[in-house]
Amino acid sequence: MSIFAVIITAVVVVFFGAVVDLERALQTRHDAHTLAQEAARAGAGHIDLDRAYTRGQYIVGRPDAVRAARTYLHADGHTGTVTTEGAHTIRVRVHLTRPALFLPIIGITALHTDATATATLTTEAQGPRQP
Repeated sequence: MSIFAVIITAVVVVFFGAVVDLERALQTRHDAHTLAQEAARAGAGHIDLDRAYTRGQYIVGRPDAVRAARTYLHADGHTGTVTTEGAHTIRVRVHLTRPALFLPIIGITALHTDATATATLTTEAQGPRQP
């Protein structure tokens, strides 16, 4: 076997590994965005029932919304930060890390990505005020 064949084989293997890990990095980014969006939606669906029944106003119930979003994240073993913005919006930030398969050859052992998503409770309904 010639030196040329060994070098070409090594280059092809490294190139193939880089392509595989690039695809894993893109999938990790997609998964992080999906996870953040779904967790935010899970939280934004929780309204403040007391305010809805007494004042007829629909706003995000902050403690329940934050708890629901965190529960969604923890269900799959993920962590993130969950905050509320104003009376109608919840924001979720997620950090995902996945191991690289071929890039450890050149010193890259993990693929990291962050994603942030917001969900807003939208409603035009206003109920009657209760005495």
